[in-house]
Amino acid sequence: MYKQEEIKPYGKQGAKEKLVEEMFDNIAPTYDTLNHRLSWNIDKGWRRSAIRQLAPGKPKRILDIATGTGDFAILAAQALCPEKIVGIDISEGMLKVAREKVKHAHLEGKVEMRKEDCLAMSFPDNTFDAATSAFGIRNFQDLDKGLAEICRVMKPGGQLSLVELTTPVSFPMKQLFKIYSHTILPVYGKLISKDKGAYQYLTASIEAFPQGEQMVGILKKAGFSQASFRRLTFGICTMYYAQK
Repeated sequence: MYKQEEIKPYGKQGAKEKLVEEMFDNIAPTYDTLNHRLSWNIDKGWRRSAIRQLAPGKPKRILDIATGTGDFAILAAQALCPEKIVGIDISEGMLKVAREKVKHAHLEGKVEMRKEDCLAMSFPDNTFDAATSAFGIRNFQDLDKGLAEICRVMKPGGQLSLVELTTPVSFPMKQLFKIYSHTILPVYGKLISKDKGAYQYLTASIEAFPQGEQMVGILKKAGFSQASFRRLTFGICTMYYAQK
């Protein structure tokens, strides 16, 4: 078990999956506002960088895991022009927001939003040419099982592109980020979302999540033949690329 698997929203007992679902249902209406403001809109550039990793493969069918409010899936549809993108999430509250955004972007026929358990997906083996996830796999109840499940539904040679929030490793950004994540982030998160526990969980899960070389090893253990990473914005975010 990895350390972040033991960290649960609101400090409650019970299955992490159910608590994560409850948390995201609670913050869904304010999620986009907070996500963009707390990152100073830099998160949009992180997603674009992750999508560029997939461009050479020209994927026709893409799976967006823990799609949330659908930003990554919509951006991938516009940038890569695949035949189909399926966004999955356990939070119906987040999916409701995502479906409205898909409709507004006139992508109803190309982007589908489905409620799915990322650790036990309903898709057959070898279904997708590529898979993506932005800030989602950190919430898995079982990281090894979730990544193995992603690998299962991807075609041989399929590409995986991930971005995850991480803790910077170098001075002074490491120290500055710690101050920011323990003071401004939870206070502002509570002010806008009215949910203090959600943004305390965010900070704790970021600090506990495996990153860099350790995460590359975890991806390979899950069945990916190649894996690499690149730190973005002084290490606040890390981008991963893997191939089945």
